[in-house]
Amino acid sequence: MTRATLDAVHPILPTRDVRAALEYYVEKLGFTWAFADSPDEPRYAGIRRDGVELHLQWHDASEWEVTERPSLRFVASDVDALFAELADKGVFASSTELRDTAWGTREFAFFDPDQNGLTFYRDL
Repeated sequence: MTRATLDAVHPILPTRDVRAALEYYVEKLGFTWAFADSPDEPRYAGIRRDGVELHLQWHDASEWEVTERPSLRFVASDVDALFAELADKGVFASSTELRDTAWGTREFAFFDPDQNGLTFYRDL
């Protein structure tokens, strides 16, 4: 019997405003639009950068406090260059730093405007 392979994963990030999230990921983080369910008022959309695709899904304010926010880890071939690219985009918290970790990675992390955790790293 042939075993099925997994080819990719497309995490779905919750957002309060899909259009604002699209603008953030495209303008600040260098992603491009892949698709949206509506060009004017999207409630579900996809974005891509290199081999990564993320989906953004609208959540009503009444659901927001009980909606879990994920934390994603992205492998980057040149995490130093990516850190430099994003440094002047206004996405980092004052505590964001590029560092070598005790678990053998070089990484930096921050939250998007909807408090989804984003970590970019490479193995040392």
